[in-house]
Amino acid sequence: MLFFLMGAAAGALIVHWTAMKARARADRLEEEKLRLAEEKQIVVDFMHHMVQALGEGLTREELFQRIVHAAILCTGALSACIFEKRSDDKMRGVAVEGLFPPHRPLPPQAQAKLTTRARFIEQVLKSEEFDISEGIVGQVARTGQGVLIADAAADPRIVRHDDPALVVKSVIAAPIRFQDRMLGVLAVANPAGDLPFTESDFSLVLSLAEQAGLAVHNLESMHFQIEKKQLDLDLALASSIQQMLLPAVTPRLAGLDLAAQYVPTQKVGGDLYDFYVLSPTRLGLAVADVSGKGIPASLLMAICRTNLQLIASRHDSPAGVLRAVNRAMAGDVCRGMFITLIYAVIDAERGTVTFARAGHELPLLSRRDPATGQAVSEFIGSEGMPVGMVEAEMFDGTIADHTIPFLPGDVLVLYTDGITEAVNDEEQEFSGSRLADALRILRGRGAGEITAGILDHVRRFTGRDHHRDDLTLVTVKRV
Repeated sequence: MLFFLMGAAAGALIVHWTAMKARARADRLEEEKLRLAEEKQIVVDFMHHMVQALGEGLTREELFQRIVHAAILCTGALSACIFEKRSDDKMRGVAVEGLFPPHRPLPPQAQAKLTTRARFIEQVLKSEEFDISEGIVGQVARTGQGVLIADAAADPRIVRHDDPALVVKSVIAAPIRFQDRMLGVLAVANPAGDLPFTESDFSLVLSLAEQAGLAVHNLESMHFQIEKKQLDLDLALASSIQQMLLPAVTPRLAGLDLAAQYVPTQKVGGDLYDFYVLSPTRLGLAVADVSGKGIPASLLMAICRTNLQLIASRHDSPAGVLRAVNRAMAGDVCRGMFITLIYAVIDAERGTVTFARAGHELPLLSRRDPATGQAVSEFIGSEGMPVGMVEAEMFDGTIADHTIPFLPGDVLVLYTDGITEAVNDEEQEFSGSRLADALRILRGRGAGEITAGILDHVRRFTGRDHHRDDLTLVTVKRV
């Protein structure tokens, strides 16, 4: 009977102990659940702070400072700092709050130079740079793995400072990155109270650093979109201005049928064409190509056009016009840039065209051969150096007028190398020979149809509407 009672008591104790153990386990699970819920809420609040920061249009430095402040609020740390990883694999403090210990020992005389300790520490952190292989922060940036040092006093990697306020008791360093790109390191030091940072604190800081990386990436993307939008607006304005610089209408002269087309490869380009009515029977026309593309080329093109408009009416000789333009632009053409230019004067009364060529593409003339009666297309050769490439004396010596007959039925085509150098998928160029063949086929049509037909030949040859270079084509038909 005694044994039975003792066995029953032992069984009751076992049941009681098991129940207590189950309750303790349930309590721990509930505590862990509450802790995870709290950590989750902290991360959510942190994300909310970051979204608000992005909405305020902060700079990168201001966002880093906002991240540091939020990290202190979320972790209860006494200080925090963000070290940014630079492209040269150097680390630099970019945001700090509280008395965060500098990465290196302080010179003993430096502290007296500044009015407050906090200001001093901030300036030290933001001025010092160190290699990615140096210290705890460098280790985190190099490996991409966070570090928890619960007892910093026992860790030889921690820098010892004489100032008691800078003694590191416990520290967490977590990588700030987006996908495979390392952006920096978030470090928090010395939790409030005497207790060290825990694994729960470590998990929380890792989560905050992960969200910080996303925030930095989103800020960069937002700034990129803003800058791109502004650039698009600037390019649209520049494109509108450039279109205003091109002739609004094609002039009408008796005996001449004119057409022109300009297709920039970007929103703005470096090609130019213009017409100059010199008399009721004489017309000047220019086609130019500035080296390069985009806004710099378009600005130089605008300067060239202004000079041509001022100079064209002052000279009867096209060569004289080009010499004067070259001298006028001597200070405007940057090193490495130049302008190829052809200027022609058509005299409908005399039935001639006189041109001078400053390194530009050869003009193409289609006419009927008097001997055979067959249509022929030929390039008219002449010498000349590009504007802005050589000294005035050398330039002047190479430029000369060249006069040829221009009779009813003849067609003159001026163009830029975007036409002849347009390539197809096999990297073959459209070439001058294909241009001459196209003109031979189209010469019986009006100037507008010839221009459109040549461009259509180019598009069909390349198989695309967008080209590597600007396309400019001016067609003059004698009628």
